[in-house]
Amino acid sequence: MRFSPKILAAAAALSMAAVAPATVVLAQTPTPPPASAWAREAAMASVTLSPDGQHMAAIISPDGRQRAIAIWDLNNLNAEPFLVGTDARSEFISVQFVKNDRLFVRTQQLSEYNPFSGSPEQTYRYRTQMIDMEGNAIRTPQWDGLNERQQAYVGFGQLLSTLPQDPTDILVQGPRGDVYRLNTSTGAISRAERGSDRFQSVVADLNGEIRGREEFILEGGQAYFGIQLKDPTTGQWAEHFRWSARDREPVSIVGFTNDPNTVLIQSTQGRDHAAIYEYNISTRQLGEPAFAHPFFDATGVIRSRDPAHYGEILGFSYGAERGRVYWLDSNLEQAEATLRAALGVQTESVSWVDIASGQRGRFTTGDGADIEITSWSNDLSEMVVVKSGPSQPPEYYLIQNGRARLLGRAYPEMDLSALGETHLIQYAARDGLMIPAFLTTPNPAIFGNGPYPTIVTPHGGPWARDDLDWDSTGWTQYFASRGYVVLQPQYRGSEGWGQRLWRAGDSEWGGRMQDDKDDGVRYLIERGIADPNRVAMHGYSYGGYAAMVAAVRPNGLYQCAVAGAGPSSLNDIRQDTYNNRFIREFQHPHLNGMSPIDHISEISIPIYLYTGDRDTRVEPAESERLYAALRNAGKPVTLRILPDMEHTGNTWTPANIEAVLTSVESYLRTECGPGGL
Repeated sequence: MRFSPKILAAAAALSMAAVAPATVVLAQTPTPPPASAWAREAAMASVTLSPDGQHMAAIISPDGRQRAIAIWDLNNLNAEPFLVGTDARSEFISVQFVKNDRLFVRTQQLSEYNPFSGSPEQTYRYRTQMIDMEGNAIRTPQWDGLNERQQAYVGFGQLLSTLPQDPTDILVQGPRGDVYRLNTSTGAISRAERGSDRFQSVVADLNGEIRGREEFILEGGQAYFGIQLKDPTTGQWAEHFRWSARDREPVSIVGFTNDPNTVLIQSTQGRDHAAIYEYNISTRQLGEPAFAHPFFDATGVIRSRDPAHYGEILGFSYGAERGRVYWLDSNLEQAEATLRAALGVQTESVSWVDIASGQRGRFTTGDGADIEITSWSNDLSEMVVVKSGPSQPPEYYLIQNGRARLLGRAYPEMDLSALGETHLIQYAARDGLMIPAFLTTPNPAIFGNGPYPTIVTPHGGPWARDDLDWDSTGWTQYFASRGYVVLQPQYRGSEGWGQRLWRAGDSEWGGRMQDDKDDGVRYLIERGIADPNRVAMHGYSYGGYAAMVAAVRPNGLYQCAVAGAGPSSLNDIRQDTYNNRFIREFQHPHLNGMSPIDHISEISIPIYLYTGDRDTRVEPAESERLYAALRNAGKPVTLRILPDMEHTGNTWTPANIEAVLTSVESYLRTECGPGGL
C-alpha cells in the first residue's frame, strides 16, 4: 500500500517510549481482588478517534458508578477532556466518531413501559443519539408513524454507513426499515431507499448506495434467505444466492469493492470454516477464496478510509482464539508486530488439530495478553491500541507522533499479581471428537502445583463461544485468584470453531454436549490438575441448564452445581423456536434432549439457583419451578432472586455483579458437597 510511513515510524519509536509494563515485586502473598474490582463500571471503554486524527473520545467512569463521555483535543492532550453526562435513568454503552465533529452514541435505560405495544414491561431499551464536540444533541429525525414517546425511544435509528467521503452525511435505517441520508449538522433526512417487510439486512456500497439485501422466502414448505444484489449498470435487483434454514449454510454480503461489479461474499457452503470470496455480479461467478483460514472462520474485511486509497482492502478479520486480523498491507502487519513487542506481549505456540479434517498445525497466541488496533485516523498517523487478555484487563494506548501514550486502564485499582494463567487447549471427547477449551489455573507461587478445586464454566447460547480475552464477569479470574481451576469447554454445539463441532450438538442437550464437559473434567483429573473430590459446575443461561443437568447425571464427578438463569425445561424453548418461521427450521429440529425438571429423583448433589427478577429471556419461573420441586423432594437446594437484574450482562448493575460473585463463592466454600469445595 502507498501509505505515509508515519505509522511505521511511530511503531518503531515505541522501543524508546515509556510504556513497558511495570515489574511487580511480591513482598508478600497477593490478596485476591475483591468482587467490587469486577463490579465497578470500566474506567475506560469504547475509545474512538476522529477521522482527521484531531480528537479522541471514550466512555469513562472514574468513580466506577456513573459513565460519561470524555472528548480530548489530541493537539493538547495534557488539558482536561470535555465531559458529557446523561440523565439519571440512562447510561452510555458505546460512542463512535462518524465525522470529525460528530459522535454517534448508544445508550440504555431501564424501562417500565413499552411505547410500541402499550403494555408494561421490565427490561432495558436502547436509544441512539448524536452529539457535537460540546455535548449538544443534534436534532432527532422525525420518523413517519411514530408518536412522541416512541420517537424518544428510537432516537437516530441504526447506523449503516458513516459515508467517509461525504463531509456531513451518514446513512441510517429508520424504525420502519427505510434508509435515509442524514445530515449530521442539521438532523435533516432524505430517503435513500424504501423499506419493505420482505427485505432486511441491507448493505451499502462504498458510495453509500444500497446495493445488497436479504429476502425471507417461504417456498415449497421451506424457509430460505435470498441474497439480492443491485446491478451497477441497470440498477435492477436480482437474486444471486439462496440458502435454506434447513441446510444451515449461511451466505452473506461482507462488503462491496471499488469495482462496482465485484462484491465480497462470506459463505460456509461446502466448507467447515467460512471463507470470503470475490463474486462477479454480471457473470454470476464466484471466484477462489479471497481469504480463508485453515482452522478458523473468516469474518470480515478491513478497508482504507484514506481519500487517496479509499476502499482498498487492508486486511481480513477471522475468529481464532480471539478476533484476529490477517493484514494484506505490509506496513500495518509490521506495525502490529512492532507494537506487540513494544508493549511487552509474550507469545506461545499452540499445537492444533482441526476438528473436521484432523489436519495438524500450529499457530501463535498471546501469552496472557495481546494487542488489537481498534481505531485509527484516516491517514493512519494516529491509532488506538488495546492491550488485553485473560490475565490483563484492557489498557488503552494512543500511538501519536512516534510515541505510545497510556490513556487509561479499564480496571485501574485491580491487583493483577494474584490472577491465574489461561491457555487454549484441546482434549478428545469419548467418541474422539476434539474439543477446544480455555483452561485457567491459579498462580502456583500462591497455591502450589495442584491438584486444585475445579469449576467447569460452560458458556451460554449454546450457539456461542468463549475467547482468549479478558472476562469482565469475573467467572474465571475471580475464582482462579482464590485457588480454583476454571475450565471453559467449547463443547459440541459451540459456534465459531467450524461446522462439524457446531452441528455435533444437534439434539444433544443433556447428552453428548454434556459428555464433552464431563470428559474435560476427566482430562484434568488424569493430568493431576483437578482434584477429583472437589469439582463443581457453574454456568449461566444455557450454562445454567448444563449445571442443572450436571446435578442429574449419576457420574459422581461433581460435588455441587451452580445454575444461573438456566431453563429447567426445554418445553418453553422449543415452543419459542417453533413460533418463529425461520427458527422453526433453523434451530427447532435440533433442540431436543433432557429437561432437568423431569429428573428430580435423580438429583443427588446440592444445587444453587440464581436468576434476575427482570429476566425476560429465561424467566425466573424456570428456576422457581425447579426449586419448588427439589424442596418438595427434600433435596438440598438454594434459590436467590436478584433485584433489577436482566438476562444479559451489559445490563447488570455493579450490585448484580458483586452479588453473583460473592454468593457463588460463599456457596462453593460452605455448601458444595461434604466440607465445601
